[in-house]
Amino acid sequence: MEIIAEGLAFPEGPVVMADGSVIVVELAGGRITRCWNGRAETVCDIGGGPNGAAIGPDGALYVCNNGGLDLEKFQNAHGNGHEGRIERVDLATGKFERIYDSCDSVPLQAPNDIVFDADGRIWFTDLGKTHDGIRTASGLFSALTDGSEIFAIDRHAVSYNGVGLSPDGASVYVADTHQARLWRYERRVDQQRPTWLATAPGPVGFDSLAVTQAGNICVATLYDGGISTITPDGTVSKFSIGDESYVTNIAFGGEDMCTAYITLSQSGRLAKMRWDEPGLRLHFNG
Repeated sequence: MEIIAEGLAFPEGPVVMADGSVIVVELAGGRITRCWNGRAETVCDIGGGPNGAAIGPDGALYVCNNGGLDLEKFQNAHGNGHEGRIERVDLATGKFERIYDSCDSVPLQAPNDIVFDADGRIWFTDLGKTHDGIRTASGLFSALTDGSEIFAIDRHAVSYNGVGLSPDGASVYVADTHQARLWRYERRVDQQRPTWLATAPGPVGFDSLAVTQAGNICVATLYDGGISTITPDGTVSKFSIGDESYVTNIAFGGEDMCTAYITLSQSGRLAKMRWDEPGLRLHFNG
């Protein structure tokens, strides 16, 4: 494993760019950062707690922002700039704008991860928040990039985190952090309940995910750190990295799509390594 950036403030949401750079969010720093081999450049100080990110059909970076890490601000969240939201970042200028902070007049809590389908539609998860022993709702949402439509697919989840699409675009995969379970939805904009695919063994949690060209789902695995690979029929295997690394994200890139970029968030590092199968190319890239 090769370290390509370090000293980052809890990096997440790696986006592999066509020019060889990797854009990450710094969740604890409230920044969007572009990483080149050995150096990092700030794209913008977006504030809050940027979490997941993806390039949209217009070439902009769309960011899930959980609102920040301050508990007091969580408790007094809506209306003070620390509410959960979806934001759009112009990578050329660093300007950012808020697209959504609610759905059906219900505030978003902690948007976490995001993916675009072939039609340019957003699919994103909301992890929910915990304070004073109270856990707010988690769920899966879908939206248009122009701010005109947002829809709650499922508001009854425990702790949804990573999200990705099957190679044929028919399925939306969602990883549940606290249950270490992978769920599947149909890519339909209507309310629905998911199909259970797999549960990881042992004292682990699930974070973000990426899908391979063969349709396997690679899920960043917390606590007993590594990457869990789940086949479409639910078979689970694991590549161990180490519990001290706090593995939160995986993204694929390179000419053959066999380079895996992995965030080791607690230690503030972005790493890369060769993977044994090619990742699925995302529909949009910068």
